[in-house]
Amino acid sequence: MEITQELQGVYKINESIATENLNPGIRVYGEKLIEIKDKEYRIWDPRRSKLGAAILNGLKTWAFREDSKILYLGASAGTTPSHISDISKDGLIYCVEFSPKMMRKLAELCNQRKNMIPILDDATKPRNYMNMVEKVDIIYSDVAQPKQSELFMDNMRLYLKEDGIGILMIKARSIDVTKAPKKIFKEEESKLKANGFKIVEKIKLEPYEKDHMAFVCEFSF
Repeated sequence: MEITQELQGVYKINESIATENLNPGIRVYGEKLIEIKDKEYRIWDPRRSKLGAAILNGLKTWAFREDSKILYLGASAGTTPSHISDISKDGLIYCVEFSPKMMRKLAELCNQRKNMIPILDDATKPRNYMNMVEKVDIIYSDVAQPKQSELFMDNMRLYLKEDGIGILMIKARSIDVTKAPKKIFKEEESKLKANGFKIVEKIKLEPYEKDHMAFVCEFSF
């Protein structure tokens, strides 16, 4: 079985991408485990993870390192954060989730993965968790609500290091179901630029996610 490294901490196994399992033998969401040369890898399902979809669609801007500190907004049950946990094994992932139901699953996962910290809070109110979160290298936002860009920008201003990167997953249908997704993406891009954010890269997520786009952003402080 052929394995190659695609990005830092991300591997290509045949036609799939994977991360080296931080907890060998343990699955997070029913993913396939593969052992190659005494190491275990978790297949990364792009239909369960927007970041996985972006990678398979050619994402080039990659800031994740072994010791990265990440603020993850909209962590849900932890599918994508768990793969980031594999990649940034010596770092920290602050996982903000609003739903108590999802938080119960996320907290169980964080008990297994000591580099993940669960935070039950509202990403639209970033000052709420200032006593728990430090400055981070990466802010990753996947919150499906109308003010997606605004909450992303607010968190970037508060928590991003000066040389950091932000990744925003825009779900067009959560902003306005009456507008064409293409128009919404343009409007959100204009909003980001007007507020001092530089768009480094844009990636559409089809066919894995409909009406979604990933924006990779920098911010000039």
